[in-house]
Amino acid sequence: MALRHEPTASYHSVQDALRVLETVARRGTGINETELARETGIATERLTTLLRMLRREAYVEQIADGAYVTGAAFVRLGSADGHRQALRDTLQHTLERLRDSVGAAVYLSRYVDGEVRVTQYADSPATPKVNEWVDFRYSAHATAVGKSLLTQLDHEGRRDHLARHRPARLTSRTITSDRLLLSKLAAQPPTVPVLDLQEYAVGTVCAAVPLTAGSTAGCLALSLPLAHAHRLRRAADALNRNAAPVLLSLAI
Repeated sequence: MALRHEPTASYHSVQDALRVLETVARRGTGINETELARETGIATERLTTLLRMLRREAYVEQIADGAYVTGAAFVRLGSADGHRQALRDTLQHTLERLRDSVGAAVYLSRYVDGEVRVTQYADSPATPKVNEWVDFRYSAHATAVGKSLLTQLDHEGRRDHLARHRPARLTSRTITSDRLLLSKLAAQPPTVPVLDLQEYAVGTVCAAVPLTAGSTAGCLALSLPLAHAHRLRRAADALNRNAAPVLLSLAI
């Protein structure tokens, strides 16, 4: 199985952010924004936006003279000891902030060993997670999470998944035709959120955006009750715009 590598805006942001982090880390005593722009070749306006994001996520911090040094989150993730727990904690903090900013339950998912896995999520009493009435591993054809992950596989990878997990009708909106589903997956632009409009569960709408890190397909998703369906596209666009910190954590 191969992945389709189609760079998104978040991917490009992460590549630039990694260049900034590498440059800051090289200059252990601190580097100012003018020097960063010169050494990375990143335009000042874009660099300012990246530094704002990196400071918010604690990957860099600004010291008294205005120079930038590596921050606590970068140090934790860069340590061999406890890297896995540090990554989980960093991702959870980011997911919780995203949950609050988009006003919806937020999920991080990966496609591992041919199966859909929701690895972390952030919900709250005001933003409850979706009721997993059918195991997400067996319902990729109907969920935004599953469809987003499948779009990142090549054609044979999708066919293999559908052969192992036959599309079942979960609601009146569920697509159960392999041919129609494969056609829709192939036509899905990588920069546009994948939607689930009551295909998995009546009363719930969802959206997902891709997070391809290395050789593993991943995605960031959100769910809303049907009463808030009018907010779905706006929330999905916000999720897409703010996916870079999650992808960056996975890349470090």
